[in-house]
Amino acid sequence: MGNISILVIPAILGVLGGLHWYVWRRLVRETTAPGTAWRRLGTAVFVAGPVLILTAFVGARAGLPFWLVRVVSWPAYLWVAIALYLLLGVIVGEAVRPALAGWLRRRAERTSAAEQAPATAPATEPVSELVTVPGDAPAPDPTPDPTLAPAPAPGTASPAAPGGDAPAALSRRVFAARLVGGAAAAVAVGTVGYGTYGVLRGPRVKRVTVPLAKLPRSAHGYRIAVVSDVHLGPILGRGFTERVVATVNATQPDLIAVVGDLVDGSVEDLGSAAEPLAGLRARHGSFFVTGNHEYFSGVEQWTAYVQELGLRLLANERMELPAFDLAGVNDVTGESYNDGPDLAAALKDRDPSRTSVLLAHQPVFVDEAVRHGVDLQLSGHTHGGQLWPMNYVAELANPTVAGLERYGDTQLYVSRGAGAWGPPTRVGAPSDVTVVELASGQA
Repeated sequence: MGNISILVIPAILGVLGGLHWYVWRRLVRETTAPGTAWRRLGTAVFVAGPVLILTAFVGARAGLPFWLVRVVSWPAYLWVAIALYLLLGVIVGEAVRPALAGWLRRRAERTSAAEQAPATAPATEPVSELVTVPGDAPAPDPTPDPTLAPAPAPGTASPAAPGGDAPAALSRRVFAARLVGGAAAAVAVGTVGYGTYGVLRGPRVKRVTVPLAKLPRSAHGYRIAVVSDVHLGPILGRGFTERVVATVNATQPDLIAVVGDLVDGSVEDLGSAAEPLAGLRARHGSFFVTGNHEYFSGVEQWTAYVQELGLRLLANERMELPAFDLAGVNDVTGESYNDGPDLAAALKDRDPSRTSVLLAHQPVFVDEAVRHGVDLQLSGHTHGGQLWPMNYVAELANPTVAGLERYGDTQLYVSRGAGAWGPPTRVGAPSDVTVVELASGQA
């Protein structure tokens, strides 16, 4: 493992540095003059960005004070999102720049041709004959002698010919670079700004109806509020938790399912941020299963703390509710901590004629759910991709990125999550708290 880290970390740093150099070259070097304040400012931003990112990633693990990690994390993670969209803008600009430069060149050539076209000679009036009066000096010739024209000063270049001269071509390239770079920067900042606002205002409620053949008629319309991927940490804190709790309680659910990745940090640093979860209210209570980030943040401390807040932990366990069985398994990351999922243990001795609902953080666990005849699995983990086009990357690792899909006799619902990991920003994957309404096949 150590040898892998030794090889992977330099590779990551190399890729990070190379991408920043590429974007800097397009947006700063090619649009500013050497030695100018704009060149120095742009270069400083592209140097500070990666340094802040590394500090934010490593800071908590290196023992930096939590307040300092919070201060660094805001600009660092926002820069991650901005840099992503700057990179995409520059890539698109590679196709736009030549076309724009070509259009400017053709426009300049047409203008030059119009200026050099011979003008129609004006009508001339008769010129009177020059008469010399005795004693008078001859009239001066108004035509200047070309041999008397002043020579250019030493070291001064002659005026460039209009049309295809090098200085004009250089000016067109700089203009095209500035236009494309400015557009890329404006779109990137605007996109990240709007996506950040969408996260900080809190998740919106999404409603999904799931028909279940074995669900009794008495449970028709039963509402489960699914909360996933809150990711409390150095950016999203207590105020965000309060907004999530208020959103959930406003739906008046019958049951609340918190399906992992609640935190990114220790109980010591984030216990106060998670405390409002004690205010969750539902007729049949609130339940919790671990996600991968709980294992990175001190899983034993967090599973104990959430129970103190009133959430019922389902660690490879099942609870028999009046209308169906509710089971929960540990996250698959727990396998590396000798605390992995065990669905067989959770479903042991259950009545297969009853509907079963499973809480499992990662959608990939659906294969196991299908093998054990689970009717509905509720998951999170993917964030719906969080930042477009990362949803296409998420599709490579997950059977479902967001929404409801069927696998055999098992239905899988994946929430996009209530919060955000890393950048407090979402683009193309709005945050949500999902109210899953169960529909009886007998109704």
